[in-house]
Parts: sequence; structure tokens; C-alpha cells
Amino acid sequence: METDRRTRLTPDERRAQLVALGVAFLADNPLDQLSIEELSARAGVSRGLLFHYFGSKQGLHREVVRTARDSMLHATEPVVGLAPLDRLHDTLTRTVAFVREHSGTFYSLVRGVASADTEVRQVVEEARGEQADRVIAAFLELGVPDTLLLRIGLRSWIAFAEEALVESAIGTELPSEEIVGFLERSARGVVDALGAPAGGGAEG
Repeated sequence: METDRRTRLTPDERRAQLVALGVAFLADNPLDQLSIEELSARAGVSRGLLFHYFGSKQGLHREVVRTARDSMLHATEPVVGLAPLDRLHDTLTRTVAFVREHSGTFYSLVRGVASADTEVRQVVEEARGEQADRVIAAFLELGVPDTLLLRIGLRSWIAFAEEALVESAIGTELPSEEIVGFLERSARGVVDALGAPAGGGAEG
């Protein structure tokens, strides 16, 4: 009995464990297949416990997607000391690596915006906003004027890049460097289309 008390998880630890199992589920399954029943069976706990922690299937999805999103953003966080386009190159390289190592998770994140739950969509949109801000910051450092069209263009480029990553980094043998180079050139192309040269730097 004493051993049971020592090894029993706290509520926060149990909740984190359940979320981690949900994120692991995304490795091989789409988000819409993650149900309270499925996760309770995998975790060996009652359905009531999951309802206690998450309230509903939608609540579970929000927490799982939020955790997966944070993991991706952390794994691809820009290296501050690099020159702007070198930083973009490095970030894209790690993004492609993340997509290839966690293809199911990335796919669920990208497709999460199609969820019927507005809060799940918001979690995904927050990730897109942060990723767009990272790219915008790199070009602003190069002296590109901060205009509404720049922000619209590069925000739209994020959606383009997501689709390109789904099509190229998942289920193909395309070299990662080729994918990175394509994404770099496409981002510079968006900036060039505004009549603002994107500058030199890492070549793709």
C-alpha cells in the first residue's frame, strides 16, 4: 500500500500522461479518430477520468493539439545569433526534419484547422501566426519595408509551405535539402513580388 502511494500520479502528472498518449496517437492516426473511449483504453483508465480532466472529446483534442503545436514550435525555434537568411535556412531545415520524424503529428496540426471545434482551429492558427512572425522578422532585418502586403504575403506563404511540406516531406524520397531550398526560394519570391529585394544569404 505504501508503494502504491509513492507511485500514484498527481492530478497534473496524470493529465500530462494522458495528453502525451494523445499526442503519441497522432503519430499513426488522424485527430478525428482520437476519442475518449480510445484514449481511456490505451491509458487503462476510466472514461469518467478523461471527462474529469478534459470535459469532452473537443476538450481532449484542444489539449493534444496545443501540446503538439508547442512541441513543433520549440523544435523549430529560430537560432537568434544567425544572420536573417541563414536563420531562415536553419529553421526550415529543422522544420523539414520535424515533419519527417513526426509526420502524423504535423499532418494532424495542418489539418486541425478543418476541425469543427473553433478552439482547435484557434490553436493551429496561433502556430501559423508565430511561424509567420518568424519569417517576417528575418526579412525586416534585411531592410524589407514593413507593409501590410508583406505581412499578408508571408502569412499566406505559411499555408503554402504547410501544403508543400505535406506533399514533399511526407511519403516521398525527395532530399530534405531540395525541399528546404524550394521553400527558401518561394519565400524570397513572395518578397520579391512586392518589389522589395530579399537580399542575399543562404542559397537553396
